Amino acid sequence: MSEEVQARTRNRWGEGERLRGEILAAASRLLSELDGEDALTIRGVARAVGIAPASIYQHFSDRAALVTGLAEYEFGRLRVAMDAAESRVPARDAVGRVRALLHTYCRFAMANPGHYRLMTANGPPRTEPGARRVGPLADVIGLLVDGFARCAEAGIALRVPAERAAVIAFVGAHGRVALFPNSAEHSGADAVLAFVDEFFSLVFA
Repeated sequence: MSEEVQARTRNRWGEGERLRGEILAAASRLLSELDGEDALTIRGVARAVGIAPASIYQHFSDRAALVTGLAEYEFGRLRVAMDAAESRVPARDAVGRVRALLHTYCRFAMANPGHYRLMTANGPPRTEPGARRVGPLADVIGLLVDGFARCAEAGIALRVPAERAAVIAFVGAHGRVALFPNSAEHSGADAVLAFVDEFFSLVFA
């Protein structure tokens, strides 16, 4: 066992979730440093945490499970940021609260391109026609649905139902930030947000 592994303080009994969190946090940091998800390895993550690779398998059965867990971890970070941004806007400003959600989503995606590709690689899980989609990406869209519903309740007319407005706004934001890495030399984050604001305004009557 390496000195790096030996140097790490062993978690006490019952602290397994803490170690799982440390593993995911380390994987998140590595993803920022590496050239894409494919460079993320069990051994590399173990080295970053200071544990033996076998310890990771106690929480994730294989690399695919680790990647899935990391995507969920990143969605958790995004959700916390979106909730915080929305809460800073007065409740009476329904439109401003939805805009804050979209801006936070876009800023997160632009600041974490590798994480964002991982999070959105497969899109929302497929479901039976008419069934509500589930999963962290669907939950993010659900925040927008709720936000547009509050706009309608406040008497702010929408061109389409809240569910449709949320999908339109999300697709516009997702498409624009997905192009950001290739257009950064020609447009900064402010230009991206301005575009999203224009797209966002189209759903209001």
